[in-house]
Amino acid sequence: MKIVVLGAGVVGTAAAYYLARDGHEVTVVERHETAARGTSYSNAGLVSPGDATAWASPAALKTFLRALYNHDLGIKVRLRFDPYFLAWSLRFLRQCTRERLRANSEVKLRLALYSRDCINALQQHTGLSYDERRRGILYFFRTQKSLEHGTANYEFLAKHGLPIEIVDRDRLVEIEPGLAGARDKIAGGVYSPIDQTGDSRQFVENLAAFAVERLGVKFLYGTTVEGLDIEGDTVRNVMTSNGPVSGDAVVISMGPESGLLGRRYGIDLPVYPVKGYTATVPLEDESKGPTMGGADEDQLIAYSRLGNRLRIASTAEFTGFDRSYHPRDFTAMFRTAKDLFPGAFDEKKAELWSGLRPMMPNSVPVIGRARYRNLYLDTGHGHVGWTMACGSGAFLADLVAGRKPEIDPQGLVYKG
Repeated sequence: MKIVVLGAGVVGTAAAYYLARDGHEVTVVERHETAARGTSYSNAGLVSPGDATAWASPAALKTFLRALYNHDLGIKVRLRFDPYFLAWSLRFLRQCTRERLRANSEVKLRLALYSRDCINALQQHTGLSYDERRRGILYFFRTQKSLEHGTANYEFLAKHGLPIEIVDRDRLVEIEPGLAGARDKIAGGVYSPIDQTGDSRQFVENLAAFAVERLGVKFLYGTTVEGLDIEGDTVRNVMTSNGPVSGDAVVISMGPESGLLGRRYGIDLPVYPVKGYTATVPLEDESKGPTMGGADEDQLIAYSRLGNRLRIASTAEFTGFDRSYHPRDFTAMFRTAKDLFPGAFDEKKAELWSGLRPMMPNSVPVIGRARYRNLYLDTGHGHVGWTMACGSGAFLADLVAGRKPEIDPQGLVYKG
Protein backbone atom coordinates (compact mmCIF):
# COMPACT_ATOMS: atom_id res chain seq x y z
CA MET A 1 0.00 0.00 0.00
CA LYS A 2 0.85 3.67 -0.11
CA ILE A 3 1.02 4.76 3.53
CA VAL A 4 1.35 8.32 4.83
CA VAL A 5 2.90 8.70 8.31
CA LEU A 6 2.30 12.01 10.06
CA GLY A 7 5.32 12.93 12.17
CA ALA A 8 9.08 12.25 11.92
CA GLY A 9 9.89 11.87 15.58
CA VAL A 10 11.20 8.59 16.95
CA VAL A 11 7.73 6.99 16.91
CA GLY A 12 6.76 8.07 13.40
CA THR A 13 10.17 7.30 11.92
CA ALA A 14 10.26 3.86 13.51
CA ALA A 15 6.75 3.17 12.17
CA ALA A 16 7.86 4.27 8.71
CA TYR A 17 10.84 1.92 8.87
CA TYR A 18 8.82 -1.16 9.81
CA LEU A 19 6.06 -0.40 7.31
CA ALA A 20 8.58 0.14 4.51
CA ARG A 21 10.39 -3.04 5.48
CA ASP A 22 7.09 -4.83 4.81
CA GLY A 23 7.16 -3.47 1.26
CA HIS A 24 4.79 -0.54 1.59
CA GLU A 25 5.47 2.74 -0.18
CA VAL A 26 5.82 5.16 2.74
CA THR A 27 5.74 8.95 2.86
CA VAL A 28 6.41 10.83 6.10
CA VAL A 29 5.03 14.34 6.58
CA GLU A 30 6.99 16.52 9.03
CA ARG A 31 6.56 20.22 9.81
CA HIS A 32 10.19 20.74 10.85
CA GLU A 33 13.08 20.98 8.39
CA THR A 34 14.47 17.59 9.41
CA ALA A 35 13.63 14.61 11.60
CA ALA A 36 13.62 14.56 15.41
CA ARG A 37 13.23 18.28 15.99
CA GLY A 38 10.22 18.05 18.30
CA THR A 39 9.71 15.77 21.28
CA SER A 40 12.45 13.36 20.15
CA TYR A 41 15.16 16.02 19.94
CA SER A 42 16.24 15.56 23.55
CA ASN A 43 15.17 13.29 26.40
CA ALA A 44 16.79 11.43 29.27
CA GLY A 45 18.31 9.00 26.78
CA LEU A 46 17.00 5.97 28.64
CA VAL A 47 15.70 2.86 26.89
CA SER A 48 14.11 1.71 30.09
CA PRO A 49 11.70 -1.17 30.62
CA GLY A 50 12.51 -0.51 34.28
CA ASP A 51 10.59 2.77 33.96
CA ALA A 52 7.36 1.02 32.94
CA THR A 53 5.38 1.90 36.05
CA ALA A 54 2.33 3.98 35.08
CA TRP A 55 2.14 7.55 36.37
CA ALA A 56 -1.45 7.23 37.60
CA SER A 57 -1.38 5.67 41.07
CA PRO A 58 -3.10 5.97 44.47
CA ALA A 59 -0.43 8.51 45.47
CA ALA A 60 -0.91 10.68 42.38
CA LEU A 61 -3.69 12.91 43.78
CA LYS A 62 -1.57 13.86 46.80
CA THR A 63 1.39 14.64 44.54
CA PHE A 64 -0.86 16.68 42.22
CA LEU A 65 -2.13 18.81 45.10
CA ARG A 66 1.39 19.38 46.44
CA ALA A 67 2.50 20.49 42.96
CA LEU A 68 -0.02 23.35 43.06
CA TYR A 69 1.97 25.19 45.74
CA ASN A 70 5.42 23.52 45.85
CA HIS A 71 7.17 24.47 42.63
CA ASP A 72 10.39 22.72 43.62
CA LEU A 73 8.82 19.34 42.94
CA GLY A 74 9.70 17.46 39.78
CA ILE A 75 5.98 17.66 38.92
CA LYS A 76 4.56 21.13 38.29
CA VAL A 77 0.98 22.18 37.62
CA ARG A 78 0.20 25.68 36.37
CA LEU A 79 -3.47 26.40 37.04
CA ARG A 80 -5.16 27.87 33.98
CA PHE A 81 -8.53 27.59 32.31
CA ASP A 82 -8.11 24.63 30.00
CA PRO A 83 -11.19 22.40 29.56
CA TYR A 84 -9.08 19.79 27.79
CA PHE A 85 -6.70 19.54 30.76
CA LEU A 86 -9.64 19.27 33.15
CA ALA A 87 -11.14 16.43 31.11
CA TRP A 88 -7.73 14.73 30.89
CA SER A 89 -7.20 15.09 34.66
CA LEU A 90 -10.54 13.46 35.47
CA ARG A 91 -9.66 10.51 33.25
CA PHE A 92 -6.21 10.37 34.85
CA LEU A 93 -7.69 10.24 38.34
CA ARG A 94 -9.94 7.36 37.33
CA GLN A 95 -6.74 5.42 36.60
CA CYS A 96 -5.33 6.10 40.05
CA THR A 97 -6.46 2.89 41.71
CA ARG A 98 -4.06 0.17 42.69
CA GLU A 99 -5.77 -2.21 40.27
CA ARG A 100 -5.39 0.16 37.31
CA LEU A 101 -1.80 1.00 38.28
CA ARG A 102 -0.82 -2.66 38.07
CA ALA A 103 -2.78 -3.33 34.86
CA ASN A 104 -1.38 -0.28 33.05
CA SER A 105 2.16 -0.99 34.23
CA GLU A 106 1.97 -4.58 32.99
CA VAL A 107 0.94 -3.42 29.52
CA LYS A 108 3.71 -0.82 29.42
CA LEU A 109 6.29 -3.37 30.51
CA ARG A 110 5.18 -5.88 27.89
CA LEU A 111 5.62 -3.33 25.11
CA ALA A 112 8.85 -1.91 26.58
CA LEU A 113 10.55 -5.32 26.81
CA TYR A 114 9.50 -6.13 23.25
CA SER A 115 10.63 -2.73 22.02
CA ARG A 116 14.06 -3.10 23.58
CA ASP A 117 14.51 -6.33 21.61
CA CYS A 118 13.28 -4.56 18.47
CA ILE A 119 15.73 -1.67 18.91
CA ASN A 120 18.66 -4.03 19.31
CA ALA A 121 17.61 -6.19 16.34
CA LEU A 122 17.20 -3.04 14.22
CA GLN A 123 20.63 -1.79 15.25
CA GLN A 124 22.20 -5.13 14.36
CA HIS A 125 20.46 -5.16 10.98
CA THR A 126 21.16 -1.55 10.01
CA GLY A 127 24.47 -0.90 11.77
CA LEU A 128 23.21 2.45 13.07
CA SER A 129 25.15 4.16 15.85
CA TYR A 130 23.63 6.57 18.36
CA ASP A 131 25.99 6.70 21.37
CA GLU A 132 24.29 3.56 22.66
CA ARG A 133 25.38 1.81 25.86
CA ARG A 134 24.04 -1.52 27.09
CA ARG A 135 25.16 -1.46 30.69
CA GLY A 136 21.81 -1.27 32.47
CA ILE A 137 20.21 1.54 34.46
CA LEU A 138 20.25 2.27 38.20
CA TYR A 139 17.12 3.59 39.92
CA PHE A 140 18.23 4.79 43.35
CA PHE A 141 16.81 6.35 46.50
CA ARG A 142 18.19 8.80 49.06
CA THR A 143 16.57 7.38 52.22
CA GLN A 144 15.82 3.93 53.56
CA LYS A 145 12.15 4.84 53.77
CA SER A 146 11.89 5.83 50.12
CA LEU A 147 13.92 2.76 49.13
CA GLU A 148 11.55 0.42 50.94
CA HIS A 149 8.51 2.16 49.51
CA GLY A 150 9.88 2.55 45.99
CA THR A 151 11.09 -1.00 45.43
CA ALA A 152 7.50 -2.33 45.51
CA ASN A 153 6.81 -1.15 41.97
CA TYR A 154 10.03 -2.70 40.69
CA GLU A 155 9.24 -5.99 42.41
CA PHE A 156 5.90 -6.01 40.56
CA LEU A 157 7.72 -5.47 37.25
CA ALA A 158 10.12 -8.26 38.18
CA LYS A 159 7.21 -10.66 38.59
CA HIS A 160 6.20 -9.82 35.03
CA GLY A 161 9.55 -10.40 33.38
CA LEU A 162 11.94 -7.56 34.24
CA PRO A 163 15.28 -8.79 35.62
CA ILE A 164 16.28 -6.62 38.59
CA GLU A 165 18.75 -6.60 41.46
CA ILE A 166 17.98 -4.66 44.64
CA VAL A 167 21.30 -3.20 45.75
CA ASP A 168 22.72 -1.46 48.80
CA ARG A 169 25.00 1.56 48.47
CA ASP A 170 28.17 -0.53 48.32
CA ARG A 171 26.90 -2.72 45.50
CA LEU A 172 25.50 0.38 43.76
CA VAL A 173 28.90 2.08 43.66
CA GLU A 174 30.48 -1.18 42.51
CA ILE A 175 28.10 -1.18 39.53
CA GLU A 176 28.43 2.57 38.93
CA PRO A 177 31.81 3.96 40.06
CA GLY A 178 30.66 7.41 38.91
CA LEU A 179 28.45 7.61 42.01
CA ALA A 180 31.30 7.02 44.44
CA GLY A 181 31.37 10.69 45.43
CA ALA A 182 27.69 10.56 46.40
CA ARG A 183 27.82 7.15 48.08
CA ASP A 184 26.86 8.38 51.56
CA LYS A 185 23.86 10.30 50.18
CA ILE A 186 22.24 7.20 48.69
CA ALA A 187 20.49 4.45 50.66
CA GLY A 188 20.30 1.92 47.83
CA GLY A 189 18.44 1.21 44.65
CA VAL A 190 17.31 -1.11 41.91
CA TYR A 191 19.59 -2.22 39.10
CA SER A 192 17.92 -3.20 35.82
CA PRO A 193 20.72 -4.85 33.82
CA ILE A 194 18.79 -5.12 30.54
CA ASP A 195 17.99 -1.40 30.36
CA GLN A 196 20.21 0.72 28.13
CA THR A 197 20.83 4.23 26.88
CA GLY A 198 21.30 6.12 23.64
CA ASP A 199 20.74 9.41 21.86
CA SER A 200 17.24 9.36 20.33
CA ARG A 201 17.96 12.28 18.00
CA GLN A 202 20.98 10.53 16.50
CA PHE A 203 18.94 7.35 16.20
CA VAL A 204 16.09 9.06 14.36
CA GLU A 205 18.36 11.03 12.03
CA ASN A 206 20.32 7.92 11.10
CA LEU A 207 17.23 5.73 10.78
CA ALA A 208 15.53 8.30 8.54
CA ALA A 209 18.60 8.38 6.29
CA PHE A 210 18.66 4.57 6.17
CA ALA A 211 14.94 4.45 5.38
CA VAL A 212 15.40 6.86 2.47
CA GLU A 213 18.50 5.22 1.02
CA ARG A 214 17.66 1.57 1.56
CA LEU A 215 13.86 1.38 1.75
CA GLY A 216 12.75 4.25 -0.49
CA VAL A 217 10.85 6.14 2.21
CA LYS A 218 10.05 9.73 1.25
CA PHE A 219 10.20 12.49 3.86
CA LEU A 220 8.30 15.73 3.20
CA TYR A 221 10.04 18.17 5.54
CA GLY A 222 8.83 21.70 6.20
CA THR A 223 5.30 20.48 5.56
CA THR A 224 2.54 21.14 8.08
CA VAL A 225 -0.51 18.89 8.40
CA GLU A 226 -3.60 21.07 8.04
CA GLY A 227 -6.32 18.42 8.12
CA LEU A 228 -7.74 15.24 6.65
CA ASP A 229 -9.92 14.92 3.57
CA ILE A 230 -12.50 12.31 4.59
CA GLU A 231 -15.25 10.74 2.54
CA GLY A 232 -17.52 8.26 4.28
CA ASP A 233 -15.35 5.87 6.27
CA THR A 234 -12.16 6.64 4.33
CA VAL A 235 -9.38 9.21 4.58
CA ARG A 236 -8.77 10.21 0.97
CA ASN A 237 -5.97 12.75 1.44
CA VAL A 238 -3.87 14.44 4.06
CA MET A 239 -4.22 18.18 3.53
CA THR A 240 -0.87 19.93 4.06
CA SER A 241 0.71 23.35 3.68
CA ASN A 242 2.22 22.08 0.42
CA GLY A 243 -0.95 20.52 -0.98
CA PRO A 244 -2.76 17.18 -0.58
CA VAL A 245 -0.85 13.96 0.03
CA SER A 246 -2.73 10.81 -0.89
CA GLY A 247 -2.32 7.29 0.40
CA ASP A 248 -4.13 4.02 0.97
CA ALA A 249 -3.63 4.42 4.73
CA VAL A 250 -2.63 7.19 7.14
CA VAL A 251 -0.81 6.88 10.49
CA ILE A 252 -1.03 9.64 13.11
CA SER A 253 2.26 9.88 15.05
CA MET A 254 2.30 13.61 15.76
CA GLY A 255 3.31 13.50 19.42
CA PRO A 256 1.35 15.94 21.59
CA GLU A 257 -0.44 17.36 18.54
CA SER A 258 -2.00 13.97 17.81
CA GLY A 259 -4.90 14.65 20.14
CA LEU A 260 -5.62 18.02 18.52
CA LEU A 261 -5.89 16.44 15.09
CA GLY A 262 -7.89 13.45 16.29
CA ARG A 263 -10.50 15.54 18.10
CA ARG A 264 -11.33 17.39 14.88
CA TYR A 265 -12.55 14.11 13.36
CA GLY A 266 -14.38 12.59 16.30
CA ILE A 267 -11.55 10.38 17.52
CA ASP A 268 -11.36 9.90 21.29
CA LEU A 269 -7.63 10.47 21.75
CA PRO A 270 -6.90 12.06 25.15
CA VAL A 271 -3.25 12.90 24.55
CA TYR A 272 -2.10 15.86 26.66
CA PRO A 273 1.28 17.64 26.45
CA VAL A 274 3.53 17.36 29.51
CA LYS A 275 6.64 19.53 29.37
CA GLY A 276 10.03 18.19 30.32
CA TYR A 277 13.45 19.86 30.51
CA THR A 278 16.85 18.53 29.53
CA ALA A 279 20.42 19.75 29.68
CA THR A 280 23.25 18.23 27.64
CA VAL A 281 26.73 19.10 28.78
CA PRO A 282 30.22 17.89 27.80
CA LEU A 283 32.10 16.03 30.52
CA GLU A 284 35.14 17.99 31.66
CA ASP A 285 36.47 14.94 33.52
CA GLU A 286 35.00 11.73 32.14
CA SER A 287 36.26 9.71 35.12
CA LYS A 288 33.95 11.70 37.38
CA GLY A 289 30.84 11.18 35.28
CA PRO A 290 28.47 8.20 35.10
CA THR A 291 29.28 5.14 33.03
CA MET A 292 25.62 4.24 32.50
CA GLY A 293 22.10 5.62 32.87
CA GLY A 294 20.40 6.34 36.16
CA ALA A 295 17.50 7.97 37.94
CA ASP A 296 17.47 9.75 41.30
CA GLU A 297 13.99 8.68 42.33
CA ASP A 298 13.72 11.09 45.26
CA GLN A 299 14.78 14.13 43.22
CA LEU A 300 12.92 12.94 40.09
CA ILE A 301 15.94 13.50 37.87
CA ALA A 302 17.22 11.06 35.24
CA TYR A 303 20.51 11.07 33.36
CA SER A 304 22.52 9.13 30.81
CA ARG A 305 26.05 9.00 29.44
CA LEU A 306 26.02 9.75 25.71
CA GLY A 307 29.58 9.44 24.45
CA ASN A 308 31.53 12.16 26.23
CA ARG A 309 28.34 14.04 27.11
CA LEU A 310 26.07 13.97 30.14
CA ARG A 311 22.34 14.24 29.48
CA ILE A 312 20.20 15.34 32.45
CA ALA A 313 16.40 15.38 32.38
CA SER A 314 13.75 16.41 34.84
CA THR A 315 10.27 17.79 35.45
CA ALA A 316 6.76 16.96 34.33
CA GLU A 317 5.05 20.31 33.88
CA PHE A 318 1.41 20.69 32.93
CA THR A 319 1.35 23.99 31.09
CA GLY A 320 -0.43 23.32 27.80
CA PHE A 321 1.55 23.67 24.58
CA ASP A 322 4.06 26.15 25.98
CA ARG A 323 7.56 25.02 24.99
CA SER A 324 9.45 27.99 26.43
CA TYR A 325 12.06 27.75 29.19
CA HIS A 326 14.18 29.98 31.42
CA PRO A 327 17.59 29.31 32.99
CA ARG A 328 15.95 29.07 36.43
CA ASP A 329 14.03 26.01 35.25
CA PHE A 330 17.30 24.07 35.32
CA THR A 331 18.56 25.17 38.76
CA ALA A 332 17.37 22.12 40.70
CA MET A 333 18.50 19.80 37.92
CA PHE A 334 22.07 21.11 37.95
CA ARG A 335 22.15 21.17 41.75
CA THR A 336 21.32 17.47 41.88
CA ALA A 337 23.68 16.55 39.03
CA LYS A 338 26.60 18.36 40.71
CA ASP A 339 25.72 16.64 43.96
CA LEU A 340 25.90 13.24 42.25
CA PHE A 341 28.90 13.92 39.98
CA PRO A 342 31.03 16.66 41.55
CA GLY A 343 33.65 18.10 39.23
CA ALA A 344 32.38 16.23 36.17
CA PHE A 345 31.01 19.14 34.14
CA ASP A 346 30.64 22.89 33.75
CA GLU A 347 26.96 23.81 33.60
CA LYS A 348 27.79 27.00 31.68
CA LYS A 349 28.55 24.81 28.65
CA ALA A 350 25.18 23.06 28.69
CA GLU A 351 22.72 22.98 25.81
CA LEU A 352 19.32 23.66 27.38
CA TRP A 353 16.05 22.38 25.93
CA SER A 354 12.41 21.82 26.76
CA GLY A 355 9.81 19.79 24.92
CA LEU A 356 6.40 18.19 25.23
CA ARG A 357 5.67 14.55 25.96
CA PRO A 358 2.38 13.12 24.61
CA MET A 359 0.77 11.63 27.73
CA MET A 360 -2.28 9.40 27.90
CA PRO A 361 -4.20 9.34 31.21
CA ASN A 362 -3.26 5.68 31.73
CA SER A 363 0.35 6.11 30.48
CA VAL A 364 -0.29 3.48 27.78
CA PRO A 365 0.18 4.42 24.09
CA VAL A 366 -2.58 3.88 21.55
CA ILE A 367 -1.88 1.78 18.46
CA GLY A 368 -4.18 0.55 15.72
CA ARG A 369 -7.11 1.52 13.51
CA ALA A 370 -9.20 4.51 14.65
CA ARG A 371 -12.79 5.13 13.45
CA TYR A 372 -11.97 5.31 9.75
CA ARG A 373 -11.20 2.27 7.65
CA ASN A 374 -7.70 3.37 6.70
CA LEU A 375 -6.66 5.62 9.59
CA TYR A 376 -4.22 4.28 12.20
CA LEU A 377 -2.78 5.64 15.44
CA ASP A 378 0.69 5.20 16.89
CA THR A 379 0.97 7.85 19.57
CA GLY A 380 0.60 8.75 23.25
CA HIS A 381 3.86 7.20 24.45
CA GLY A 382 4.46 9.84 27.11
CA HIS A 383 7.90 9.97 28.70
CA VAL A 384 8.95 6.56 27.32
CA GLY A 385 8.55 7.17 23.58
CA TRP A 386 12.24 6.44 23.02
CA THR A 387 11.84 3.15 24.89
CA MET A 388 8.66 2.03 23.10
CA ALA A 389 9.02 3.46 19.57
CA CYS A 390 10.44 0.43 17.79
CA GLY A 391 8.14 -2.03 19.53
CA SER A 392 5.07 0.01 18.69
CA GLY A 393 6.25 0.44 15.09
CA ALA A 394 6.69 -3.31 14.66
CA PHE A 395 3.34 -3.91 16.37
CA LEU A 396 1.62 -1.42 14.06
CA ALA A 397 3.15 -3.04 10.98
CA ASP A 398 1.70 -6.38 12.07
CA LEU A 399 -1.75 -4.84 12.49
CA VAL A 400 -1.61 -3.16 9.08
CA ALA A 401 -0.51 -6.42 7.46
CA GLY A 402 -3.18 -8.46 9.23
CA ARG A 403 -0.52 -10.59 10.93
CA LYS A 404 -0.71 -11.93 14.45
CA PRO A 405 1.45 -9.56 16.56
CA GLU A 406 4.54 -10.99 18.20
CA ILE A 407 3.29 -9.90 21.63
CA ASP A 408 -0.07 -10.11 23.37
CA PRO A 409 -2.14 -7.18 22.03
CA GLN A 410 -4.35 -6.98 25.13
CA GLY A 411 -4.45 -3.37 26.35
CA LEU A 412 -2.51 -2.01 23.36
CA VAL A 413 -4.96 -2.01 20.45
CA TYR A 414 -6.95 1.21 20.18
CA LYS A 415 -10.62 0.82 21.14
CA GLY A 416 -11.86 4.43 21.17
